[in-house]
Amino acid sequence: MDILSILADSTRSAFGPVAAVYALAAIGLNLHFGYTGLLNFGQVGFMLVGAYGVGISVSVFQLPVLVGFGVGLLCALVLALLLGIPTLRLRADYLAITTIAAGEVIRLLYRADFVEPLTGGVFGMQNLANGFRRFNPFEPSARYGFGDITYTGTHLWTMVVTWSLVLVMVGVVWLLMHSPWGRVIKGIREDEEAVRSLGKDVFTYKMQVLVLGGLIGALAGCMMAMHQAAIQPDQFKPQVTFFLWVILLLGGAGRVFGPVLGAMAFWFLMDFTDGVLRGMGSMGWLPFLDSPDYGALQLAFAGLMLVLLIVFRPQGLIGDRKEMLINVK
Repeated sequence: MDILSILADSTRSAFGPVAAVYALAAIGLNLHFGYTGLLNFGQVGFMLVGAYGVGISVSVFQLPVLVGFGVGLLCALVLALLLGIPTLRLRADYLAITTIAAGEVIRLLYRADFVEPLTGGVFGMQNLANGFRRFNPFEPSARYGFGDITYTGTHLWTMVVTWSLVLVMVGVVWLLMHSPWGRVIKGIREDEEAVRSLGKDVFTYKMQVLVLGGLIGALAGCMMAMHQAAIQPDQFKPQVTFFLWVILLLGGAGRVFGPVLGAMAFWFLMDFTDGVLRGMGSMGWLPFLDSPDYGALQLAFAGLMLVLLIVFRPQGLIGDRKEMLINVK
């Protein structure tokens, strides 16, 4: 087992395009839960409508990729309004139930037979990133980096764009949270009745946060479609939201850089675990496991990591325990 090679692969994953996409989606979730206390268990639904918004625009209607991004964001806006209007005036657990259900309903809808001409059904959509990759300044097949940590020109272009979006969103969140609007949002998380007693329309603020976090999640879905150049409904299972929650709690909820650090640490650990398991399997140390079992063990590891975080360090790597709210009122 080559531990140095495993560490190099894990480091490559920590800075790679997938980690950047998840960091972007987790920033939206951080706005929902970390700053406002909204229990959104369906962030993957926003990613799905964003990805399919750009996918359908580019593949079916032959629109420019930037127009597709706009369509994806518009779909996320509509979804946030549909979820928020009937639930945000109620207790937090209603939003949690609604978002879980909505994420699965949308996934099943997009894979249904009657929408196959539009979404590709269970087969998904392919060849979506030609317009995006046309602006690639790097040689697509060349390798860039140093040592064993290298990326193809295509992946590097996706990384540059996605990590740039992450930095922009981090800056936006920082500015918002240090504004009067952000102080109201934090007040809602702590005690929304006190905020309401000061004459603030709590419902409106919650809706604004749900929309903003959903738009960021949709943007992450758009970049996932550009990275993979293909999308398929079953990529957007609840497992994705579960990963986002682990990332958020690992980095630190209610911290601007928490989702970024959490995404990098999470994908480093996931790839490291996979490399170690496969290395042990190739050496015959795990004769009772087959290759498909490694993915299940990875999920078990992610679940164990979440449990340990909640028990021993609920504030995450850089969070503040006072910022971490598990029982939202």
